[in-house]
Amino acid sequence: MKKKVVIGFLGTQLDSGLSTSRWEKWRPTVSIAQHEDLVVDRLELMHDARNKALAERVRDDVVQLSPGTEVRLVEMNLANPWDFGEVYGALYDWMGAYAFDTEREEYWAHITTGTHVAQICLFLLVEARFIPGVLLQTAPPRGRQGQGAGSYELIDLDLSRYDAINARLAVAHQDAVSFLKSGIATRNTRFNTMIEEIERIAVQSKAPILLTGPTGAGKSMLARRIFELKKSRHQVSGNFVDVNCATLHGDGAGSTLFGHKKGSFTGAASDRPGLLRTADKGVLFLDEIGELGLDEQAMLLKAVEEKRFLPVGADKEAESSFQLIAGTNKDLRLEVARGRFREDLFARINLWTYTLPGLSQRREDIEPNMDHQLMLVSEDLGRKIRMTTEARAAYLRFAQSGEAVWTGNFRDLSASITRLATLGDNGRIGVGLVEAEIARLRWQWQATEQETGEAAVSLAELMGSAADTLDYFDQLQLQAVIEVCHKSASLSDAGRALFNVSRTQRSVVNDADRLRKYLLKFDLSWEKLSA
Repeated sequence: MKKKVVIGFLGTQLDSGLSTSRWEKWRPTVSIAQHEDLVVDRLELMHDARNKALAERVRDDVVQLSPGTEVRLVEMNLANPWDFGEVYGALYDWMGAYAFDTEREEYWAHITTGTHVAQICLFLLVEARFIPGVLLQTAPPRGRQGQGAGSYELIDLDLSRYDAINARLAVAHQDAVSFLKSGIATRNTRFNTMIEEIERIAVQSKAPILLTGPTGAGKSMLARRIFELKKSRHQVSGNFVDVNCATLHGDGAGSTLFGHKKGSFTGAASDRPGLLRTADKGVLFLDEIGELGLDEQAMLLKAVEEKRFLPVGADKEAESSFQLIAGTNKDLRLEVARGRFREDLFARINLWTYTLPGLSQRREDIEPNMDHQLMLVSEDLGRKIRMTTEARAAYLRFAQSGEAVWTGNFRDLSASITRLATLGDNGRIGVGLVEAEIARLRWQWQATEQETGEAAVSLAELMGSAADTLDYFDQLQLQAVIEVCHKSASLSDAGRALFNVSRTQRSVVNDADRLRKYLLKFDLSWEKLSA
């Protein structure tokens, strides 16, 4: 069995007493040696030099009660035992030099004696595992005054051991995840997994977060929800500052972000703090960060790393401590390769990167998002709006089909539901309205596709980080195959288009099977591509 080692402070009041009458009262440190079911092998007793006589008396009394207990007196002189920094520093230094041997010994930190500051410091050191053990709390005998061992209790700060606490933490985690999803019961497995990880990052890290994905995928909304979650946990006290970098041009970009001094350029009639200082102690969301100029990128990198930057026209640096969330619909890796985005800034903001899939890649989430939008529009209009059963079925049949490309993603869905709810007579959306709305969406997307070509599904949206493990050759080939599949009505149609030459040279033609096997090499399927 491991030896038991207790670490604690001398109680100058509770442990006091030099006469024989001291045995008539409960003394916390001495009581540790009075329990028949507890044998302590060593006691590390910390005391001030002024209380050395009392410490020696307590040591002798412990040894008298428990001859097998070794008591080591640790002189720790504190100018102010109520000064948190001094007490923690002294304990930290002592712990750093202490020869902990967890293979042969177990450690208990006694938190009944000493000042409240000393008790808190012991708690923190155990929680941080600088003391690799548990807390020991002793208490006097109940219902009577006088001698006696009283009781003791061990408190393990490893929360994984407490089912009730873990259950409450799990509920809090799920509540936070639901909050990030705006209370929408999304069904897409990949999206839900991503949001669960973002929740953990949001409450544990102050590092930059990069949100990528197509326009309208919800990057701005998610960034704001991350801020609101952090604020509810008292992790930020400042503001949420939302900046669309695509609107920042020329010399005005630096002034808007970093501020300027009066007279630094024509039109600078007064000092301007800049949005980075406005975001101090809060969250700065730079949407479309790929649109920033290279000079602004260099200044931003310094601000993120050092929390300092130089306003335009200033000779003294300003300070701001903010968390950066960046958004982009571009592939910043390609922007770096083309020299349009700084490699060092990308490396700094690429610690936590999440790609939000477009609505066409989350077709199972269209229904809950449709209901959510219908609820929001009902609140705005001040009346309850409902779809008939037939209208709902017709809308979802189209919305979840491959025909609905959702090029504007959630903005398209929000606009569509708003039109339907506004035109619904007496709060009722019928089949006629839905058919007219479907025709409108077809017309809208047809014009977009004629201009830009069929919307392609990106490898990052389909494969996540696994896409980065492919050679560039395989990425180009696979992307072309995906585009053909996206335009085809069936697996066989896509196979015929892709194997248009080699199929004529085969005695047995099975284009669908060839394409299925090719996709399986990348853990893809027709069902996944057409979802």
